[in-house]
Amino acid sequence: MNDSENSSSYNTPSSTIGPDGEGGPASPEPRQARSVMVKMPDKKPVVTYALIIVTILVYLLQLSSQYLLGEDYPALLGLKINELIIKGQYWRLISPILLHGSILHLAVNMYALNVFGPTLEKTYGKWRFLTLYLIGGLGGNVVSFIFSTKASLGASTAIFGLLGAEGVFLYQNKKLFGSSAQRALINIVTIAVINLVIGLSPGIDNWGHVGGLLGGTLFSWFAGPILQVEGIFPSLKLVDGRESRAVWQAGIMVSLIFIGLVAGVIYFRGG
Repeated sequence: MNDSENSSSYNTPSSTIGPDGEGGPASPEPRQARSVMVKMPDKKPVVTYALIIVTILVYLLQLSSQYLLGEDYPALLGLKINELIIKGQYWRLISPILLHGSILHLAVNMYALNVFGPTLEKTYGKWRFLTLYLIGGLGGNVVSFIFSTKASLGASTAIFGLLGAEGVFLYQNKKLFGSSAQRALINIVTIAVINLVIGLSPGIDNWGHVGGLLGGTLFSWFAGPILQVEGIFPSLKLVDGRESRAVWQAGIMVSLIFIGLVAGVIYFRGG
C-alpha cells in the first residue's frame, strides 16, 4: 500500500424507512451495498524518519572512521560475525541494521524504508512499528547466523520485515479494503519474490532477507492492526480491534523464538 491509499472502502448496506417514518421491514427489492471512504489514522511517521536519520548518521560515522582512523570501526564493532556472536557478542544480532557497506547500499534501504515505513507506522503506531522493525532485523540476522557463515550488515533484514508486515496487514484487513487489497497483496508478494531472487546474487545475504520476512510476518500475524469501523454513517472512523496485551505478548513470543534458535545453534556447535 502506498501513501496515496490513505482511505479504505467499507461496504455498508443501505437502510429502508417504513411508511410510518421508522425503520420498517425491508422492501422486496434487494439491498445494495455501497462503498464509503473512511480515512486511515493520520499520524506523523516520526519513528520512520528517526530511523532514517539515525542510520544516515551511523553511515557518516563509518565514513569518518575510515577517513580519520583508516578503519571502519563502527562496522567492526557491529557486523554480524558468527564467531564473535558465539563468544557472547549478542548485540551483533541487531546492530547490523544500522550499518551499510556503501552509499548505494544505504540509499536503496532508506528509500525502501521511506516507501513502506510511513503507511505502516500510521496504522501500527510508533512503538509497535519500532518493535516490528527491530524484530525484522533480529529475525534476519538470526537466520543468517544459522545458515550463513559470512559477515553481513545492512537494514534490508528489517526492511523485509516491513514487507512481510504489509502483506499480513492487507490480508487480515482484506474485507475492509475490498478489491484493492487483493491487488496490493499481489504487488507485495511480487516485490518479495523479485527481491529474494535478486538476493541469490553473489555478495548478498539472502538468508537475512528470508529471516527478516519471517520475523515481520510472524509478529504482524499476532500483533498487527485488525481495523474495525465504528460510528454512524457518515461519521465513520477506523479503530484497531487488536488488544494491546496481544501486541506485547507477540513481541516477546517472536523474540524468544529467535533467541531460542540462537541458543540452540550455539549449544549444538559446542559454543
